[in-house]
Amino acid sequence: MSSEYPLFALSEEHQAVREAVRAVCDAKVAPFAADVDEHARYPEEAAAALLAADFHAPHVPEEYGGAGADALATVLVIEEVARACASSSLIPAVNKLGSLPVQIAGSEELKKHYLGKLAAGEGGFSYCLSEPDAGSDAVGMKTRAVRDGDHWVLNGVKRWITNAGVSEYYTVMAVTDPEKRSRGISAFVVEKSDEGVSFGAPEKKLGIKGSPTREVYLDNVRIPADRMIGAEGTGFETAMKTLDHTRVTIAAQAVGIAQGALDYALGYAQERKQFGKPIADFQGLQFLLADMGMKIEAARQLTYAAAGKSERGDADLTFFGAAAKCFASDVAMEVTTNAVQVLGGYGYTRDYPVERMMRDAKITQIYEGTNQVQRIVMARQLLAGVQSQL
Repeated sequence: MSSEYPLFALSEEHQAVREAVRAVCDAKVAPFAADVDEHARYPEEAAAALLAADFHAPHVPEEYGGAGADALATVLVIEEVARACASSSLIPAVNKLGSLPVQIAGSEELKKHYLGKLAAGEGGFSYCLSEPDAGSDAVGMKTRAVRDGDHWVLNGVKRWITNAGVSEYYTVMAVTDPEKRSRGISAFVVEKSDEGVSFGAPEKKLGIKGSPTREVYLDNVRIPADRMIGAEGTGFETAMKTLDHTRVTIAAQAVGIAQGALDYALGYAQERKQFGKPIADFQGLQFLLADMGMKIEAARQLTYAAAGKSERGDADLTFFGAAAKCFASDVAMEVTTNAVQVLGGYGYTRDYPVERMMRDAKITQIYEGTNQVQRIVMARQLLAGVQSQL
């Protein structure tokens, strides 16, 4: 018997990826995280550093000019960036989310063109599924695409689009046949420069303030027919397949945020003195720290297992992707809240990073499918008998 990851250990190559990303983040991401959050500005320093190191979209296959990172290596990149700055981790995460539909279902011409541009750093990729009246109920979308000769004309509004306005490319889901519900939805690549594309004002958010979230407006956007991703009517299926894979990246982001909070809390607990000794000497605090570390490690192992299933395309990926995202994000919220508690009054101020991490953690329970939706997904998989024993 053999395993790609024997005894659940990272390979030397994967460990090297973690170390390389951590070095980049310690030098060029973490020092700017507080300022990025304070001024709600795009993390230009992190974007430049990740691009220079080829960590901005590590999942793009080598044949299209990318680094060719597997799903686990991509998870490691996102985890390590999130440990330093959650906003910055959305650069590699959303580049995968936005471009994966092209990678999964696009024509060879689309792959060469758009994945090549993404790998070369010529523009990021965002994902346009949600709408003002279609969040968890994505099938209820109203954005329309109408065929006009050799073109499609798109009209509609997409909401909650991460990195909108910064990204050059957008995977847009639109209704091509209203009579067919989910089978009447198709996917397209829209470019920022296409006539009729515009953006709303940045949302004023609780966390991930350095990653712009905006509405995307499509006003008679006319695009060539060959920019459809896959066959007509397959867009919703492609969108759901994409989320099976990318929910694992949100789990990685959550693990990274939680680890960053624990790291800081551990250092603080060993330095802060009360009653004549470090607060780390008190058993009540030790139990809190122990639970934080235990739950992070459980979330990490589940996330890595899900990454392996993503890479292999296992039949139970849907369950594992939902489970990893749901569990890791719940852990991130609990751990960051407890990290604030460890710091006491200081933790409640913006002078210390754990309150930022707590605010950043919350969104991981919401986007790419709320954790309530994840539980529905898991239950359906269990009831259908689609769950392995690893």
